[in-house]
Amino acid sequence: QVQLVESGGGLVQAGGSLRLSCAASGRMSSTYYVGWFRQAPGKEREFVARIMWSSSTPYYADSVKGRFTIFRDVAKTTVYLEMNSLKPEDTAIYYCAAGQRRRPTLSIEYDYWGQGTQVTVSS
Repeated sequence: QVQLVESGGGLVQAGGSLRLSCAASGRMSSTYYVGWFRQAPGKEREFVARIMWSSSTPYYADSVKGRFTIFRDVAKTTVYLEMNSLKPEDTAIYYCAAGQRRRPTLSIEYDYWGQGTQVTVSS
């Protein structure tokens, strides 16, 4: 059983930065992944990035590669998404998710979800 709480969303200008946090409670298995997804109005939920909890191995969607960084703090059981060079197209609700499947990139491959945090990028 895992509980996830996102925070850190807000309003920023294009080109700015935000750091999102995903605080986890409950025990993580050695195969757990933590991922970030986003969903804009009228669009399907989109994979953004994932990290293997035990090894910190990251993986990014092409749309954010080179701009976003996912990393974790083991002591705080928290996963972060640092977003740089933000674009208006990044505007969405961002969700944190956790699961045990290998190399998960689809929302159905994750078992636990947070409540989401709004990110708005103005032009």
